[in-house]
Amino acid sequence: MSDFLKPRSAEQEETHWLSVSDLMAGLMIVFLFIAIAMMRSAFIERDQIKEVAVAYQDTQVAIYQALLNEFEQDLPKWNAVIDKDSLTFTFNSPEVLFARGKQELSEQYKRLLDDFFPRYMMVLNQYRDTINEVRIEGHTSSVWNSNTSSTDAYFLNMELSQGRTRSVLEYVYRLAEINPHQEWIKAHIAAVGLSSSRPVLDGNNQENREKSRRVTFRVVSNADTRIKQILEIN
Repeated sequence: MSDFLKPRSAEQEETHWLSVSDLMAGLMIVFLFIAIAMMRSAFIERDQIKEVAVAYQDTQVAIYQALLNEFEQDLPKWNAVIDKDSLTFTFNSPEVLFARGKQELSEQYKRLLDDFFPRYMMVLNQYRDTINEVRIEGHTSSVWNSNTSSTDAYFLNMELSQGRTRSVLEYVYRLAEINPHQEWIKAHIAAVGLSSSRPVLDGNNQENREKSRRVTFRVVSNADTRIKQILEIN
């Protein structure tokens, strides 16, 4: 049958299906553009996060090297170490820092902080735009005395470690050389008592009680904050 002789209903049905096909093709193009836009956004987001990660690693290395350059000669006499990965400066001689079970700083520890902390701030001042927080962390062993349960010992040591870190923060905050940094310290340095939650273990995976008693200064970068901002923007 020629097109001239097609019934009108057949023509209308053919026109209807052509319209649906055109609509579907149009929708597919729209979805294709949406998918391309989403992929482009994902690639941009990935590249931005990668840039933050690279910058974070570079900054970690730079801060570690600056701390090492400043304090390398002092680490042995202070019985201190600097962890490259976490930027944690650890003092490992609790008997020098505090009397056993006490929160008050020893005179020897005060002299150490007189020397250490202004120089520490001098180093960090170069990187303050990349630093989210500096945590003064107090750590203890898991024991208190032979008559104390493990639960009571944990909370007694929590109170002790918190008191010690507050004592450290108050002392360094009042140093005359620190006056120019006081506002930054208020906003960025925290005193945290961790009790026995992060013990130091020996080769047999047993707690080394002596090494578990320590005070640390840990630098926390703002990389996490920057990545969160990227995700929110995109």
